[in-house]
Amino acid sequence: MTQVTSREIALFRSQLTDDPIAMEALDLIEDCDGDLEDAAMTLAIRAGQKPERTNSEWLDALARKWRAVICEQEYREDLLNSSLVKMMEHLKTMPTFPKTLATPMVIYILKQGVNNFCEPLDSLK
Repeated sequence: MTQVTSREIALFRSQLTDDPIAMEALDLIEDCDGDLEDAAMTLAIRAGQKPERTNSEWLDALARKWRAVICEQEYREDLLNSSLVKMMEHLKTMPTFPKTLATPMVIYILKQGVNNFCEPLDSLK
């Protein structure tokens, strides 16, 4: 289980105040007592997706699916500084990305460590 603290939720809220979808996701994370995977699974089901794995495996698989996009250098520096805004805006431009899942997915990557998450792509360069 990936735990998001109330302090982290407050930090993300301060960055994403103009994003009602992100604010709804943060509310749900808070309602799930900071359990990121639980909140993501609930959002996925609400979005009409049918996750077939456990909560933690499913969120990890979603993040890995979008790794090439997330690890683009121009967004990575912001993520390393725990800034979600540019990445969230970028994900919204992708027609196939499930917008309601952007917030929990990006938070998941921050919690895993951006460099650790992107390392498999870095080793290909």
